[in-house]
Amino acid sequence: MDFNSKTYEQIDYRYCRASSGLRFANYIIDTLFIYFLIFCLGIVIAIIDPTIIDTIDDGITDRIVGTIFYGVMMSFTEIILNGKSIGKLITKTKAVNLDGSDLSFEKAFTRNLIRIIPFDALAALGTPSIPWHDKWSDTMVIDEKKLALQKQSADLFGSFKNQTQ
Repeated sequence: MDFNSKTYEQIDYRYCRASSGLRFANYIIDTLFIYFLIFCLGIVIAIIDPTIIDTIDDGITDRIVGTIFYGVMMSFTEIILNGKSIGKLITKTKAVNLDGSDLSFEKAFTRNLIRIIPFDALAALGTPSIPWHDKWSDTMVIDEKKLALQKQSADLFGSFKNQTQ
């Protein structure tokens, strides 16, 4: 299906927002993926130099390193996968700018570094789900199924409009 530029002007992306449930599923899947990566990285580090593991295993350092690792890995994942993380690939959602355009490198990096702020995830509770990392970076997560329906309805009403003129 070919969508012209007028289609995008007619779409209200607020109606395409991903639900709190989908966002929570994204968070769980992404967190499990990051834990898996940290586990694999820990094994590699333990093989190379086991003393490094002992120095960062003091309670606060491992949490700080883990949180920063989460923010950086999510940034690079969303940059490489064009607004998607592993969780977003599975749930068919995508991070975009408020106007529906794709995220730039700077926007994706800023968005995911804001995730490091404690209690950011709690800000996502509610309807609509707008966590701080979305609000402060002027981004949102959309459900691609809802977006496809919006595009179809815009095309349908656009074709009716063209027939009546």
